[in-house]
Formats: sequence, structure tokens, C-alpha cells
Amino acid sequence: MAKTTEERDHVDNWLDQHHDLPVDREVEGIVDRINGLRRRFSRMLDETLAEFGLAEGEWKALGNLRLSGPPHRRSVGDLAKRADLSSGAMTNRLDRLEEAGLVKRVPDPDDRRGVLVELTEAGSKAWNDSVSAQAVKESLIAAALDKSEKRELNALLRRLMLEFERREQSRS
Repeated sequence: MAKTTEERDHVDNWLDQHHDLPVDREVEGIVDRINGLRRRFSRMLDETLAEFGLAEGEWKALGNLRLSGPPHRRSVGDLAKRADLSSGAMTNRLDRLEEAGLVKRVPDPDDRRGVLVELTEAGSKAWNDSVSAQAVKESLIAAALDKSEKRELNALLRRLMLEFERREQSRS
């Protein structure tokens, strides 16, 4: 499929209408497009998760457990820290997941007072299935690019990410 550089999107139209902005139009276009894509991918993820009866925070908790490796357990405190939540807020989230049969609480073998959260088979299936469903949707969008364009875009985005990371490290 032939690609044309003359195609225009809503960002081009907006920039044309606001030509007097005191900004570099190329930079503004990059930022606006990245933000617009982020919003659209986020909305797409919300739709996918709704199909599985999950909220994003619940899905991320399942993912943290799934990606932790067997036996797919973590403490409530660890999950809360990873989600940047209070233990109480994480407990509420875990209560909903436990009620749905996606996680279960088990005694901590290293601390007789402690409790760990473990991913159930149903929780693992829900996470895997939702990730797969989202990956299909993302692939449909990315199909607008051929293989070399995907590599090129990844390389360019990586350079932007590395620049952010360098600047964040220099401030620390």
C-alpha cells in the first residue's frame, strides 16, 4: 500500500488554525500526537478490560502477580508499593479480585503473621486472555506501518525515552 506524506490529521489542522503559537510546530506536533495516541490506547485498554470485567488497577495487580514468576505471590505491601497506593486502597482492590476468584490470600511461609496474595488459575487466565485481546487490537492499529517503519518508529521513540531518562537521572 502506497503511503502519502500529504495525509493530514487533526493535529495538522489544529496547528494551522493556531499558527501564531510561540512554539516549535514540529515539536508541538510530536507531543500532541504522542499524547493523542496515549489517550486512544488507554481508552482501547479500558474497553478491553471492561470485556473481562476488570478495571485497570485490578488488571495491573494481576499482571504484577503473573509476572512475578511461580508461585505468583506477593505481599499486599509490595503490590501497594508497585501501584503507588496505600495498603488500605490495595486491600480494597484485592478484596474485589478475591471475590471474583482471581486471587487468594495465603499464609506467608516466612512470617507466621504475614499474608501473601496469590494469583489463581482463573486470575492467570483472565490476565493472559485480556493481554492477548489487547495485543490483537494494538496490532490492528500498528498494521498501518510496515516492518521497517515499526523498527524506525521504535528507534525514534527510544531516543526520546532515553533523553527523558538521562534528564531525570541528572536531576536525582
